[in-house]
Amino acid sequence: MASAGDQQPERQTRPAAAECDPIQPGPAVWEQTDLLSLVATLEQAVPPEQPAPAAGLPDPRAPGEAAAGPPQEPTTPSDQPASTESDLLQSAQPQAAASPAPEPAPAPQAPAPVALPAPPAAEPVQLPSFVAGGGQPRCPQRLLILDTETTGLDPEHHSCIELGAVLFDVPHRAVLSQVSFLIPCQSNPAEAVNGIPAAVSRLPQPWRSGLVCFEAMLEAADVVLAHNAAFDRQWFGRGELPAIRKPWLCSMEDLRWPAERNLRATPSVRDLALAYGVPVWAAHRALTDCIYLAQVFERCADLEALLQAGLEPRQLYRARLSYEERHKAREAGFRWNEPVSGAWSRRLSEREAALLPFPVVPVPSEGAGLRRSA
Repeated sequence: MASAGDQQPERQTRPAAAECDPIQPGPAVWEQTDLLSLVATLEQAVPPEQPAPAAGLPDPRAPGEAAAGPPQEPTTPSDQPASTESDLLQSAQPQAAASPAPEPAPAPQAPAPVALPAPPAAEPVQLPSFVAGGGQPRCPQRLLILDTETTGLDPEHHSCIELGAVLFDVPHRAVLSQVSFLIPCQSNPAEAVNGIPAAVSRLPQPWRSGLVCFEAMLEAADVVLAHNAAFDRQWFGRGELPAIRKPWLCSMEDLRWPAERNLRATPSVRDLALAYGVPVWAAHRALTDCIYLAQVFERCADLEALLQAGLEPRQLYRARLSYEERHKAREAGFRWNEPVSGAWSRRLSEREAALLPFPVVPVPSEGAGLRRSA
């Protein structure tokens, strides 16, 4: 066993081994001691900042106590002397005079309206135009096919009870839009013909909206077409129906249907439909007849040529034939006693009048009667 004297040299040789120890407390303690000393010195040199008394409350410190040092420990309510009511009132009055009255809060203002950007202006729709100038007329691009049902034959004493219309595109052979509506009336003497009771026409229905739609379709059309147009056109510009100032075309008198269809010179809508393979399921309703004509036009390969020839300027001619030759006038589409009383007459272009196998003479407009049939 080694003695105490033998162990002392070992303690002196320990610093060499201490160099391998990662923990060296000596320098860390020195730095901490210096930092604490510096903090203590600063605390002595700079006194702590005294908190300011709360606004509106008396300062509990004495007048010379604010700069002397930290405030005294707050006392409990039991340590403070009780204040009388008069003392509280006297101390509150100077404070109320010293403190300014609070300004009223501004009234909330409504937020300024946000200016939204204006929507871009809609570009006008370019509709196809039809100009009937000199020479060969242009083929219309859009037809407004219309038909009316009326309470009688005389527009001076009767009225239109139903209007139907179809906007038809000629190049595409397509129906673009259609509308039909009843117009209220008090009586319908022609109910046995068209089957529309007057009471039904007075039932609530948006007929005025239908009339607005019709006017928009009229604006988009180049030509107005009707079967027996002379009868239908006399109802417009009267009562609720607007006046029409666009060219009219009659599918009964103005169009020369192909001979291979074996039609009369002035065929009915039913005859036209059956000749072109269109099934007939009803009659004497305005929209039904318009649909028949539209479906005939869909099947008509030479429709453009028919329309162009039909738009040639026409006037009324009277046939100059003997009684024995009356069959010639009938075969050419002339009608007896209508519209000219006591004569065979028909509306023709100059070209068509020159091709007839019998002589004709033009009839002045005042010589034509107003008799028409629905």
